[in-house]
Amino acid sequence: MPYPDSFIIMVMGGVFLVAGIAVLFWGRRREKGYYNSLSTRTDVRRFLQRSPERPEHSSVKIGSWISIIVGLVLLGIGGGFCLWG
Repeated sequence: MPYPDSFIIMVMGGVFLVAGIAVLFWGRRREKGYYNSLSTRTDVRRFLQRSPERPEHSSVKIGSWISIIVGLVLLGIGGGFCLWG
């Protein structure tokens, strides 16, 4: 595979990696803000101590981990093609 093709794959991997890391931190900040705003209310605090984790925050974090993994795989494939070609 010529160098420009492997470079494109590596750039795509870098974009996925950066986007995944950014969304991971954004999801953690959003989850923390949600629980901090609810924990100040005394009537909701007991509910939060017994309730399961909110699925929308977990889905953002899981999606970011998937994006990070895809980015690392693309970087590895592009780097392998660079060394092989």
